[in-house]
Amino acid sequence: MLNSALSSCQAFVFDKLLPHWANYGLDATQGYSYESMHHDWTRNQTGRLRLLTQCRQLYTYSHACLLTNNDEWQAKLTPLFDFITHHYFVDNRWIFSLDDNLSIQDTQSDAYALAFILLSFSYYYQFSQDERALPYMEKTHHFLLANMTAQTGGFYESFPVDEKQTRRQNPHMHLLEGYIAAFNATGANDYKDTIRSLLDLALEHFYHKKSQTLREFFTTDWQPDPNTGHQVEPGHHFEWVWLLYQANAILPNSDYTDLAQQLWLTAARYGMASNGGIYNQIDGDHYQAIDKEKRIWPITEYLKAITVIPIGKEEKIDRLTKALDFMQCHYFLENGRWNEYLDEHNQAKDYPLPGTSSYHIFLGLTEVITWAQLNTGFNGFR
Repeated sequence: MLNSALSSCQAFVFDKLLPHWANYGLDATQGYSYESMHHDWTRNQTGRLRLLTQCRQLYTYSHACLLTNNDEWQAKLTPLFDFITHHYFVDNRWIFSLDDNLSIQDTQSDAYALAFILLSFSYYYQFSQDERALPYMEKTHHFLLANMTAQTGGFYESFPVDEKQTRRQNPHMHLLEGYIAAFNATGANDYKDTIRSLLDLALEHFYHKKSQTLREFFTTDWQPDPNTGHQVEPGHHFEWVWLLYQANAILPNSDYTDLAQQLWLTAARYGMASNGGIYNQIDGDHYQAIDKEKRIWPITEYLKAITVIPIGKEEKIDRLTKALDFMQCHYFLENGRWNEYLDEHNQAKDYPLPGTSSYHIFLGLTEVITWAQLNTGFNGFR
């Protein structure tokens, strides 16, 4: 049953979603990605084009090209890379967004977006061997250290720095992802050192030992924010599970895998709805759902977590099969489209297709395919 569900999901992503975004969501003349698409595959002009969106698309197609021999996708990579470097690297740093006319809109450097420079340029380099990517990665790393490092640990959200801003775990999680990719692509010890510091931050500040939850929002000195510090996202629990095992392959430490296993237990116990899917948010103090809607990305992170967590093979197969069936039933639509949001009753909400979501869908499914190739005889990438 798993292989059948996985085959259908693979066809959706590789034969429909990625080809349709390549055909309709990437500008044919200049190579950049649109921010959002309507469900008829026409452009949804949102008034901005974020660096984040460009990087997620570059990552997705670069990784897809490492797995497949798709000439059409390969032809999209260098134009997209060139657009990113020509339009978003201004005065020796990355800016946040352009407007729909490709003029500079927001000149902040955003830590979350910088994480995806590291991720996408790492995969672009691995596929293309375009060495222009490497100095941009190094400049990004040094800019973070020199301009966005906080005295209390971690990185500020944005530059220019607002020292009173709410601190978040989420940019740090994606920076960990980006630095893992950068180290795997280059072997540079500087990247490994930052991986270690981000993991220390998670163990010391993000993880709330009493409730065994990962908190999201903090004061400047890493105390839970008085208004939002109780909020917990099960999808981020699952995302950290996968990342902690990726990091453990680079820096073996039982503290990392112990944390991953505890985050799994909490999210699997309290973050999963009885009618299927993953809640957007729960209360970390009382474990009750406070946002019962279900965006698509948390279930893709659940897929990734299943592939690495040390549970029995039969349980893995059962969980993967049920999750993939749920996605096919409630999220995946014809012609490579998807439902971005479900309500608590699993009814789809009317919402366009964000250019950032295919990253989650692609990576979640890719990890399952990779696991199934090794464990169930699944005939995967073609």
